[in-house]
Amino acid sequence: MNSTLFFEELWKQYAHKTPSANKVKSLLAGENETIFNDHIAIRTFDDPRTNISVIAKPFLAMGYKEINEYHFEAKKLYAKHYEHADNPDAPKIFISQLLSHHFTEQLQKTVKELLDNVESTIFDQDDLILKGRVWETPSYETYKNLQQESEYAAWMYVNGFCSNHFTVDVNKLNNFKNLTSLNSFLKKNGFVLNSSGGEIKGTPSQFLEQSSILADKIEIEFIEGIKEVTSCYYEFAFRHKQENGQLFTGFIANSADKIFESTDMKLQGA
Repeated sequence: MNSTLFFEELWKQYAHKTPSANKVKSLLAGENETIFNDHIAIRTFDDPRTNISVIAKPFLAMGYKEINEYHFEAKKLYAKHYEHADNPDAPKIFISQLLSHHFTEQLQKTVKELLDNVESTIFDQDDLILKGRVWETPSYETYKNLQQESEYAAWMYVNGFCSNHFTVDVNKLNNFKNLTSLNSFLKKNGFVLNSSGGEIKGTPSQFLEQSSILADKIEIEFIEGIKEVTSCYYEFAFRHKQENGQLFTGFIANSADKIFESTDMKLQGA
């Protein structure tokens, strides 16, 4: 699969699980805006079969290069971001992984057994992140147990491999010159923003400001029956120029830490 088709399929699967994304795109199109993607985020487990290095393989083959790494001590996550070596307009890729060894033995056992029960050849395929949930029908009891330790782990358990969010490049919008005006427009049209740490995460002095709407909720078939859980969300990023006159292309760990919470069920009142 070539890179264009790969990204199209990634968006298609994401939009199917995230109806709000197409609603936002339609609203902005109604304002004569063309959407450009700042970055795509992906979640995974730190198991050697599924870690960041595994998920990054297709992007490296497309010409992406590793740029930086990020540590999230409170949520026990680790991440890297990648940029295309030759195409500055290509979306940046942000891949995070759960540091399972920092959690209880029960969580570690759950993750290991989950992956052990998957045909091993699936993890060798370059389009793993297009596979979704590759394990069997989840248990709601297991989901709730994981949720007590890590919303991230619980989210991975039910959603599997996919894009966790796409991101509107606000710098390239014509009618919205900052996140404040865009956020007001979104709220006026009925979207609920992630307010953890404030609606806007980051500051001009950090060269990156981010906001996001709360993740959509979708129905998932569990062993115990149909339940609603969070799927994915849409993010918005505004980048500022650094002292050298170039736009900042990296990420701010403290801001990303709060953005992660866009999928937390507790922010959804559940």
